[in-house]
Amino acid sequence: MKKIGVVLSGCGVYDGAEIHESVITLLAIDRAGAQAVCMAPNVDQMHVVNHLTGEESAGEKRNVLVEAARIARGEIKDISTVKADDIDALVFPGGFGAAKNLSSFAVKGENCDVHPEVVRLVKEFAAKQKPQAVLCIAPAMMAKIYEDAPKKPVLTIGNDKETSGKIEIMGSRHQDCAANDFVLDAENKIVSTPAYMLGQNISEVAEGIEKTINELIKLIP
Repeated sequence: MKKIGVVLSGCGVYDGAEIHESVITLLAIDRAGAQAVCMAPNVDQMHVVNHLTGEESAGEKRNVLVEAARIARGEIKDISTVKADDIDALVFPGGFGAAKNLSSFAVKGENCDVHPEVVRLVKEFAAKQKPQAVLCIAPAMMAKIYEDAPKKPVLTIGNDKETSGKIEIMGSRHQDCAANDFVLDAENKIVSTPAYMLGQNISEVAEGIEKTINELIKLIP
């Protein structure tokens, strides 16, 4: 059975992994006959947001790995323990956690940093030419990791000009894409889809993610 690593960034759209995107990803992997291997970095979130009000919860702290374990039903690994040889493909659901906890893109834009364990694993995958998928805002983080790579990826976050412009400043090429579709960079073996960066409802987001996961699995040798 193929093993697909799912890198989560907490739990909740405003400060962690987007829950719909994460669950749809896990469901698509299972329906494709593969096994999801959930993981997250063992670090504090950038901040905590009250999802009822949208306001920051001042003084509250949460751990990315502990929160992500909610989505994974407790079956989750610290990303630092996972190597590219352990899994066949890798996928990053979106949510602000990808831009706040896995990277600092939400704060620093194209001048962001990416969590070192995320960089390590992505670069291991690139070196072994194993396939990866990025959803929603996660392509911005991928563009940063590939900033110094000889072959820059083609990515999509939908059609948001400000975000796509920052992706291109980092050297990647942006391609506009509908929420229910995906963009394939066959050379770099990277699949991306806009998900909730563009999607108006869970159905079209699900369609795009399911297509993305099926394409990702096709890329596994």
